[in-house]
Order: sequence, then structure tokens, then C-alpha cells
Amino acid sequence: MDQVSFFKCLADETRLSIVTLVTENKELCVCDLTEKLQLSQPKISRHLALLRSSGLLQDRRQGQWVYYSLSTQLPAWCYEILNVLVQHSPNHLATLPACSTQSYCE
Repeated sequence: MDQVSFFKCLADETRLSIVTLVTENKELCVCDLTEKLQLSQPKISRHLALLRSSGLLQDRRQGQWVYYSLSTQLPAWCYEILNVLVQHSPNHLATLPACSTQSYCE
């Protein structure tokens, strides 16, 4: 991932919030993100698809749930920047509890 692509991905407020939450929580499902960001599942999924195709996030399926985490292929400087962002993220992006099996998850 080059610097321009990385920062273009984070230039959108929703994508920045998603990546910050995923960085902070290590792994999240769509239901966690929709709950925390108060956005529709299709909108979150559209942003997740872009973040996945750009190489910033990776996904893992477990039963009916899909979990998203930072790509293990990112350069070290990406992780450093994301960790700084988490340290300075607003309080509304607090750590989320694990996804409940009773919640709707993609």
C-alpha cells in the first residue's frame, strides 16, 4: 500500500471511524460497526468492501458472521499511523464489546 492510497482510504469520515474502531478492537463484525456508528448495514458494508479491496482490511468468516481486521500485509508505517489515530480518537469511538450471537451480523 502506498501513502496516497492509504490516506485516500482514511479521507472519508466513515472509513476513518471504521478503521479506527477495527484498529482499537482488533476485530469487529458489521453488527458492531452499525451499532457503534449508527449507520445502516448497507452503508457500512459498502465502506468495508472498499477498505477490503484497497488492502487496508481483511475479513474472516466464522459461521454466519464475517469479522474484519487490519490486513496483515500492511507496511509497518501504516500500523504506526493507525495506532496514533487510536490514541487520539474521540470518546465516541470507545472499545466495543464482542459481537453477541443474538445480534444481526453479516
